[in-house]
Amino acid sequence: MSMELIVITPEIVAIGVAVFFARIVDVSLGTLRTISIVHGRKWMAFSLGLVEITVWLTVISTVILKIKESPALGLFYAFGFATGNLVGIKIEKWLAMGNINLRVISRHYYREMAESVREAGFPVTVFMGEGGTGPVGELYIVCAGRDRKKILTLVRKIDPNAFYITEQAVEVSKIYRPVLHPVTGWRAIFKNK
Repeated sequence: MSMELIVITPEIVAIGVAVFFARIVDVSLGTLRTISIVHGRKWMAFSLGLVEITVWLTVISTVILKIKESPALGLFYAFGFATGNLVGIKIEKWLAMGNINLRVISRHYYREMAESVREAGFPVTVFMGEGGTGPVGELYIVCAGRDRKKILTLVRKIDPNAFYITEQAVEVSKIYRPVLHPVTGWRAIFKNK
């Protein structure tokens, strides 16, 4: 049995790096396409799928033709795929596509939290419930995913120990956007410019 040396040339490294980054692009697009499908955004899913499969076909045809002579390309391909998943998830969190159900549960401060969230322009419904140690209040908020951090910041200022859950809201009949209060006082002077 003879062992052949695996030779990695600068050309193979260049192709490998291109494959790595192309896989990051197509897998990230695939992640966003899947999320678009879940949210019912058919034209976005269509467009992302078209670009994704074009990139994938280009990459796979390059790797298939050269993998026998350069097995290292398989590693570039695999690491690009794995990294693309991470990048896709990061992009989705940054874009915060869609709406979410945000449920916040507190034993003592649910009224103050509801008032603070409402003052920020978000609608809140409060339900009373029974926890393991007694009565609790549950705030039920449907909002855009990008507003989650802002709302949780308001809530944690009042009750750092509040329990919360987020869920994807696939379909919402009506979403209220935060009401922006008009700028008054000295700041109104700059608004007119």
